[in-house]
Amino acid sequence: MIGDFFVLDAVTHAYNQVKENYAEPVFADAMVEMAWHLGADAPDPRYAMSREQYVVDWQIDGMANLLFAESDTDVAIMHPLLFASFKDGYSSIAKATEALEKYPSRFIGAYAFADPLKGPDAVNMLREQAALWKPLGMKLYPTSWDGEKFVSFRMDDPKIAYPMYEEAQKLGINTVAVHKAVPIGPFSVGDAFNPNDIEAAATDFPDLNFEIVHGGLAFLEETAWLLARFGNICVNMEIQNILIERRPRAFAEVLLGLCRVGGSDMLERMFWGSGGTLCHPQPALDAFLNFEFPEDLLESAGLFKPIRQITDQDKRNILSETFARKHGLDLAKIREGIKGDAFDRGPGAPPAPPMSTIDRGAARQSESAGA
Repeated sequence: MIGDFFVLDAVTHAYNQVKENYAEPVFADAMVEMAWHLGADAPDPRYAMSREQYVVDWQIDGMANLLFAESDTDVAIMHPLLFASFKDGYSSIAKATEALEKYPSRFIGAYAFADPLKGPDAVNMLREQAALWKPLGMKLYPTSWDGEKFVSFRMDDPKIAYPMYEEAQKLGINTVAVHKAVPIGPFSVGDAFNPNDIEAAATDFPDLNFEIVHGGLAFLEETAWLLARFGNICVNMEIQNILIERRPRAFAEVLLGLCRVGGSDMLERMFWGSGGTLCHPQPALDAFLNFEFPEDLLESAGLFKPIRQITDQDKRNILSETFARKHGLDLAKIREGIKGDAFDRGPGAPPAPPMSTIDRGAARQSESAGA
């Protein structure tokens, strides 16, 4: 809890960033560099990590301590990654399975990773993960490394994307999350990170919820119109946690931009995500607890009607209640389930000091991590 807000982190990864894990060095190194530069330069030096501390193979125990001992995060969702440029995919299925099995009251679910460009292998990949756990969603990335170059697909492609949605529905998966807005690496990917290709998918699959991960960090106007028009489109705020910690006015501009067309009700279609080991989660939670929209921005916000000041209920929705509603989760039962576990600090007790609970030996740092 932070204040009286229950915190559900909707996307966490346990990255393996060591060079020994690179299968395709160019793309892998671009991913690690992007993660490092996003997470670096924390304003509060207590939360800063050196490159040698950051570029490691994160283990589940360390990740759990980071989230639940050192921050006010209550529960989290695992997102495994299966990028071909990393030997273990970057955040492996094995780690996701370990998290759910070892800390079931805290890691309360996972999304299944799928790469539609793999054809029948993508369907098998999805089925294998569904057999390991009951996925809360399916996670897609619009680009893929085929061994020689980057290739991409559109979310409205009836031959590539639609069979994946149909398979997801057969497996009981009702949410499709797609990484948008944030390009990965210095490679030509065309319009792959523009969310407009979700329009036809949301029309043709009205029973699916489409989750725009990083929504609003780019293509803000396009995303605002999608939210206003489609009740089955929402925004996962991963990386926006970095904005509120370091650039709170920019964070306000993004949230207000997402509400510009549909109004303040669009705040009910956004939810919190930190990326897990992308950066320390606590400073962003502290910043969000006290966050308000700057009054001068509110004066001009809203295309068709004014946008009101953010409320405590908006924050409750963003921090846990919207995600729970979208996935049919019983928050009261989840809250009861964490009482008395290894991370239960009791009412009002502060988190452990930053970097005090993470076993760096267990992180298996690469000898060449700083190279």
